[in-house]
Amino acid sequence: MTRVKGGTVSKNRRRKVLKQAKGYFGSKHRLYKTAQEQLFHSGAYAYRDRKANKRNFRKLWITRINAACRANEISYSKFINGLNIAGVTINRKMLAEVAIDSPESFTNLVAIAKDALKSGKTVKEVKNEVKTEAKPTAKKEVKKAETTKKEASVKDAKKDYSKMTLTELKTIAKEQGIKGYSTMKKDELISNLK
Repeated sequence: MTRVKGGTVSKNRRRKVLKQAKGYFGSKHRLYKTAQEQLFHSGAYAYRDRKANKRNFRKLWITRINAACRANEISYSKFINGLNIAGVTINRKMLAEVAIDSPESFTNLVAIAKDALKSGKTVKEVKNEVKTEAKPTAKKEVKKAETTKKEASVKDAKKDYSKMTLTELKTIAKEQGIKGYSTMKKDELISNLK
């Protein structure tokens, strides 16, 4: 049998490896065998360091947040704990950006964390307390609220249901408490709503 050489296939394969090894020191970019060996190592290092990079950035962000916390007279761990108690969900990357770019906003976050540590209440609980204090207590205000509800129901009655889509009609039927609205057709829904 005749001898078969790789020819262009082998040449292209080696050329591709040497092209990837461009810029490496010494024989690692000139000789195929050492270039291929270095590329295997480079791939392994790149894979490993893509994972390590995430850890390194998290360390950096925590360091920056800690420095900003110390400037506001609180430790990093207490600050993060306070934010968790307050129910503030913001990642460390954004906290580090806020600490660098707008220290006033970061100071506000520190105040929220300190309040949550003292009272143990979340931001939602504080907002709910404010809402309950602001509820109408006088009879006139309650009557006004009732009249506005009645006016809204009158406006709903005046609506042209034939121009609405089926999903809009189903949501209105659900709000009004009509049973079996999900299986009704459009004309059945319109007749029940009127």
